[in-house]
Amino acid sequence: MESQYNPANIEQKWQQKWEESGLYLTPENNTQPKFYALSMFPYPSGSLHMGHVRNYVITDTIARYKRMQGYRVLHPMGWDAFGLPAENAAIKRGIPPAKWTYQNIAQMKKQLQQLGLSIDWSRELATCAPNYYKWTQWIFLQFFKAGLAYQKEAAVNWDPVDQTVLANEQVDSEGRSWRSGAIVERKLLRQWFLKITDYAEQLLNDLEKLTGWPERVKLMQANWIGKSVGAYLEFPIVGMEEKIGVFTTRPDTVYGVTYVVLAPEHPLTPKVTTPNRKEAVEAFIQEVKGESEIERTAEDKPKRGIFTGGKAINPFNGEEIPILIADYVLYEYGTGAVMGVPAHDTRDFKFANENNLPIKTVIVPEGEDGTKPLETAYTDPGIMINSGQFDGMPSTEGKTAIIEYAEKQGYGKARVQYRLRDWLISRQRYWGAPIPIVHCPSCGIVPVPEEDLPVKLPEDVEFTGRGPSPLARLESWVNVPCPSCGEAAKRETDTMDTFIDSSWYFLRYTDANNDKEIFASDKVNSWMPVDQYVGGIEHAILHLLYSRFFTKVLRDRGLLNFDEPFQRLLTQGMVQGLTYMNPNKSDKDKWIPAELVNPKDPRDPQTGEPLQLVYATMSKSKGNGVAPEEVIAKYGVDTARMFILFKAPPEKDLEWDEADVEGQFRFLNRVWRLVAEFVEKSSPRGKKQSKNQSPSSKGRNPKSAVLLEEVQEACGGFAKIEKDLRRAIHTAIKEVSADLEGDYQFNTAISELMKLSNALGEAKCFDSPVYAEGIEALLILLAPFAPHIAEELWHELGHDCSIHQQSWLQVDSSALEVDEITLVIQIMGKTRGTIQVPASADKAALEKYARESEIAQRHLQGKEVKKTIVVPGKLVNFVV
Repeated sequence: MESQYNPANIEQKWQQKWEESGLYLTPENNTQPKFYALSMFPYPSGSLHMGHVRNYVITDTIARYKRMQGYRVLHPMGWDAFGLPAENAAIKRGIPPAKWTYQNIAQMKKQLQQLGLSIDWSRELATCAPNYYKWTQWIFLQFFKAGLAYQKEAAVNWDPVDQTVLANEQVDSEGRSWRSGAIVERKLLRQWFLKITDYAEQLLNDLEKLTGWPERVKLMQANWIGKSVGAYLEFPIVGMEEKIGVFTTRPDTVYGVTYVVLAPEHPLTPKVTTPNRKEAVEAFIQEVKGESEIERTAEDKPKRGIFTGGKAINPFNGEEIPILIADYVLYEYGTGAVMGVPAHDTRDFKFANENNLPIKTVIVPEGEDGTKPLETAYTDPGIMINSGQFDGMPSTEGKTAIIEYAEKQGYGKARVQYRLRDWLISRQRYWGAPIPIVHCPSCGIVPVPEEDLPVKLPEDVEFTGRGPSPLARLESWVNVPCPSCGEAAKRETDTMDTFIDSSWYFLRYTDANNDKEIFASDKVNSWMPVDQYVGGIEHAILHLLYSRFFTKVLRDRGLLNFDEPFQRLLTQGMVQGLTYMNPNKSDKDKWIPAELVNPKDPRDPQTGEPLQLVYATMSKSKGNGVAPEEVIAKYGVDTARMFILFKAPPEKDLEWDEADVEGQFRFLNRVWRLVAEFVEKSSPRGKKQSKNQSPSSKGRNPKSAVLLEEVQEACGGFAKIEKDLRRAIHTAIKEVSADLEGDYQFNTAISELMKLSNALGEAKCFDSPVYAEGIEALLILLAPFAPHIAEELWHELGHDCSIHQQSWLQVDSSALEVDEITLVIQIMGKTRGTIQVPASADKAALEKYARESEIAQRHLQGKEVKKTIVVPGKLVNFVV
């Protein structure tokens, strides 16, 4: 074999051989236990970054380990290929979105294949392919049939210059359009929703089933669902028949309501506005239209409001209270109205003081009477005052009492409400799955018949970035006969949110090439749920929540027999690189690309200010990225994989350090030299007797027994070296196996491999079968982490079949047994030395060994031992 490790010579060779042999095609043998290993699939942006590499290497390591354990493994890959960037590229470059997307897919697939990932590429999918979005559309029809898909008006970002709807990403921090620069407005459009709120309670309760998920992710999901228990109360409007409905979790404070606030978009706003307030109210509404939802609800932003002139009645005490509108109230949240209780709500307290609104205390700490002026809102439980018949009642009891009273009087009722809103899936863009609906003047909303799917995206479209969606402008596509009555009708021109595509892709992988149905039930139920899902924490809420929602709906439609899609979840940390930062600049401008900086005197090229060097998440904007190709070209794929896995536990952020990459390269070189030296120096009888049989994990290969006796006879004491080496071998097997279960501590597993390589390097008993066992064990344990070098060295040992088809090693517990232990000898609690004693020695024997040792004889000479303290397995202490 070559004396020097050259990754370029072996990695491409083995990647090609694995692909040609079909080594990683998914077995359908149901006699083996299944394991579904899945990485969150990427958006085909055109190039991989180190964050991608970390995600896929983690999943691949798990998949390889599980195969060697005897599982049939499903490890697929695909592309989350619809979305806005392709449309922006079409506008900017004049390239059709499909062409741009498929070019990027080809480039990124080539990069992924360079990583030596054990992916079953026969199941590859792209969400923009008609044979995929046909089934996305079919799923939409299932939601529609179940009454879970509906239309209603909802606010969108509207560019008044280009006359087009904008995604949130197309609105800058100042609320301006990315293209025209115009102040973006909020406009109501009729759009499609999925009724996820029907599953809110299930989605919340079933979090308890997800024992393999990080607790923080489950908490994030629970907070997003946001279950609140309280009351729905109605406030009559003076001079009108309508009432303002509000939801509150504090019905015990209802007697302290001093005003009501409507969302500017609320349909009652123009009705309650008096003529003398109309001009001011309309001007305020126009101002609010220019604010994003995030700006309107930000905690650190002042809350703005304005009087409408209208008044409501607090039905509990008959008092007339003013009606305002305010930017912090959103029509899409709850009822689109809130009751103002400034004495007992921090936000209301601040808002009331800024707008000179009355503050009325109705709950006080026990022993107080409420006469003391409030400096801040009192939000704790207490005793009710100024609350009519409920005075003196503890506020915790008052909640129930007020609700019961409201129900009897017709003022309201108990209600459970969720922060979660129905999922708006309409996108007024081209590059997405068309919604399979036809609008007929006679029949109304008509679903496209299933046999007519997919509703294909037309290719002859023009991209300008102005006006309606390209689909809406294409008359030949829009105008179709009604599937029900045949009358002239129009297609739905909205496409679906790309979260729809990623909410079921993991199901399609189980039967990816089925052109007759979305998937065969026996296959999806056999492979699902995903056993290990790996992806970024940024997807911890929406993607995972929507995937759980889809799974439950399809289960209720009789298509699945499981409740949750992902059994275990690993959210890997970010990859960070050294980055130049100017702390005196805004967040947007503070990062300075490395190519613009003199590393010997790092200064801002614009201002001349000194720069700080910090670790920050790799990105193009920061100029701190490391291209995978650079690392692979210099060190090879296996080194990149080893660094990614060794540098930090998978859930922690990883700091990129060239010195640590070099360290892993040196380790792989050491492994290469160990095998090369063994191949060169061991006699034929010390090498493998059978090319395709691993050394027994329980004892030595019988064919090598005579050799072992010869070695022991020729060199007294050599047996101890073997025992120590075998203990090191099976300690590594035990520890690496443990690290590849549970929390996946890849970094400590690699540390164990380093310990085993050191033990082999020290033993150098080349003709011993134990040494041969150690060399092979090192390679088998290394294989999931560094698959190419492990495969190459495995074949150098004379094997014909792949190392990745070997069984994972089992621990021989007898090899872990220790014959001798180190016993510490102390005199008056001070350590004087150590001796080796039999591990089986009892307390009496330990004292005898200690007394007879040269150490004790020397230090106890002429002294009387008054007491002897023996700690079994550790020490003997003589008190003199």
